[in-house]
Amino acid sequence: MNKKALFDLSYGVYIVTSKKDGRAVGCVANSAMQVTSSPATVAVSINHDNFTNSAIRESGVFALSILSEKSDASTIGTFGFKSSADTNKFEGLALEERDGLRIIPCAKSYITCRVIDTLETSTHTVFLGEVTDSDVLSDEAPMTYSYYHKVIKGKAPKNAPTYVEEAAEEPKWKCSICGYVSDLDELPDGFTCPICGVPKELFKKE
Repeated sequence: MNKKALFDLSYGVYIVTSKKDGRAVGCVANSAMQVTSSPATVAVSINHDNFTNSAIRESGVFALSILSEKSDASTIGTFGFKSSADTNKFEGLALEERDGLRIIPCAKSYITCRVIDTLETSTHTVFLGEVTDSDVLSDEAPMTYSYYHKVIKGKAPKNAPTYVEEAAEEPKWKCSICGYVSDLDELPDGFTCPICGVPKELFKKE
């Protein structure tokens, strides 16, 4: 079976936020879709191991911030490769709330939802949410998962529904935190990962 065939399915890049114990939490997701138009209902898939999963389950609400091609790549690094269990992922971000849920200031659009049902798989929960609010914040093109891989050259976190272990490639500089791969022969002084922001010392040649 060639799992790369699954890459031809269309995906976006989203930040899914919720709340737990009075604070905002969130993670990156790439599997979200509209299920019905009336009432407007969307579905999002969140790994069981993500702290955000339990937050959505307990609070019964979540928001989707739909990222654009112009969204700051470091936002993906923060929300995709760190845990809300021990990190305030919203530190330094402007306070933006809709229906009591944080949204990402650089998002193209947002959708807030009330959970109406769930579907469990062996690794993920699919949350069905009835839309309670939504709006378009910019006219930028939405970021696709293909754009994230081919232009930003980001990698999928292991908890992502679309994660596929890749075969070894020619030696390149690889971020040990988020998996970003640089095509540079040597990393210059002051170089930082464009996805998660760590210094070049945390890159390894593989």
